Amino acid sequence: MKTKIWANFGVQDLERTTAFYKKIGFKQNGASEQLTSFFFGKDNFIIHFFLKDVLEPAMKGPIVDAKAGNEIIFTLSADTKEEVNNWEKAVQEAGGTIVSRPEEFGEGYYGFVFADPDGHRFNVFHM
Repeated sequence: MKTKIWANFGVQDLERTTAFYKKIGFKQNGASEQLTSFFFGKDNFIIHFFLKDVLEPAMKGPIVDAKAGNEIIFTLSADTKEEVNNWEKAVQEAGGTIVSRPEEFGEGYYGFVFADPDGHRFNVFHM
């Protein structure tokens, strides 16, 4: 079956979310009063960031507080260790939270984990 896939996250503040993802270099896919949307990766995977109050009724149940636990983690690929370190700096400057500093994760793996202002987590890895 041929299909498309994207992700939907709930956020508290669209302006804050838009500013954060623009500052770390992602291209905006669009926006409305209910969401802001960005392209991720070379294949332009789309993540929509809906206001939590808009998304929650469509989910037919509560959305977890991403700051209180783990929901899902997306991995962003880096070509070099230096690029990983540059991502860390960009995330900090944009107001994200560094969950774990850049480090070796076994042979051939170097990366770190960050959270956006709403607690949604991402890895940045050089492999």
